[in-house]
Amino acid sequence: MVFDPKKHLTERTYALVLAGGRGSRLHQLTDWRAKPAVPFAGNLNIIDFALSNCVNSGVRHIAVLTQYKAQSLIRHIERGWSFLAASLGEYVDVVPAQQQHGESWYSGTANAVYQNLRIIDEARPDRVLVLGGDHVYKMDYSIMLAEHAARGAEMTVACLEVPVEQASEFGVMSIDQDSRIVAFAEKPKKPVPLAHRPTHALASMGIYVFDTELLVSELLRDAADSASSHDFGKDIIPSLLSRHRVFAHSFKDSCVNMVDTTPYWRDVGTVDAFWEANMDLTSVVPELNLYDDDWPILSLQRQLAPAKFVFDEAGRRGEAHNALISSGCIVSGAIVQHSILFSKVKVHEGSLIEDSVVLPDVHIGKNVRLRRTIVDKHCRLPDGFSAGLDPVDDRARGFHVTENGVTLVTPEMLGQRIHRVV
Repeated sequence: MVFDPKKHLTERTYALVLAGGRGSRLHQLTDWRAKPAVPFAGNLNIIDFALSNCVNSGVRHIAVLTQYKAQSLIRHIERGWSFLAASLGEYVDVVPAQQQHGESWYSGTANAVYQNLRIIDEARPDRVLVLGGDHVYKMDYSIMLAEHAARGAEMTVACLEVPVEQASEFGVMSIDQDSRIVAFAEKPKKPVPLAHRPTHALASMGIYVFDTELLVSELLRDAADSASSHDFGKDIIPSLLSRHRVFAHSFKDSCVNMVDTTPYWRDVGTVDAFWEANMDLTSVVPELNLYDDDWPILSLQRQLAPAKFVFDEAGRRGEAHNALISSGCIVSGAIVQHSILFSKVKVHEGSLIEDSVVLPDVHIGKNVRLRRTIVDKHCRLPDGFSAGLDPVDDRARGFHVTENGVTLVTPEMLGQRIHRVV
């Protein structure tokens, strides 16, 4: 048997997925679910990208750290990610916040990992991969791990180039000619631009590789510091730079989904960004390739009937154009254009759905008009209902309308009582 150093690296790596955040900029979409549990792309959840990247990279010892309104996320992982071979030591563990150290909940990203040092000790990995569960991208972590080992790094930070005007939302770093990080500032007001590309700055993706011994010692040191905010970007990384070998890994080198020469990565953390990322999937050639058999995005796949289009009469024809229609949907004498229908959506005759994202289990009555609208799970839209046609009217009816004119409709806004997973 030929020894595969990359496979050995991934087998000896433990992944911690930080999935406890609310994602408040998604407004009512995260009133009842954590951001990683938000549905995406017709039949996925946002967290499926981080988990699929792990599995496809060969990292199959995974813990998902949850906190905010986690029940739907826990259910999704337990039912959709139980296919790993437990007999071979493969697993995705769901780890709720348990106040392992004191009576406080997670106070920062570093504190979340600190409170779960026991599970790292049980896994006994050589390295720990820390990543968020709330971004959309395709990345081969094994390449980052191999680079980390080859450089003799003790910590590696994945990075990408972002426009300077957006860089204040990220941790921004400066590197030397060997890609060693020499400066790091979390969400700086005046980001330092790249010398070779002054319009952009080098931003942290919140994806880290640590040698386990270093991670444990630094988290213990940080936990004892009452002045720390216990955050990787604000506290841990800046304190390490002068004492340890910390390097930057370019996402371009490990991205599985390149658009021309630009790696695909999206933070769908606002209602507008969520709508735009979904709408791009309806393009003839979307920027995000979900049809790649070599790097599949895995998820819970419900056993549902195929999508169905019924009636073929003038003015009463079920049809869809430039649209994603998921399993279990029925389009009955209605038209769907440039939209995504998630599973088990029913659209009745005379309705026109344009430029919209309709989440699972929605019932759309007759002669409904939707344009640039996101409809949350379980909504029941009555006959003659409309949204997205007049933002002033939408706001007056209690719907959330974004700066870019995207309307969000939830059952609560419609005055409909449903049994939410809490």
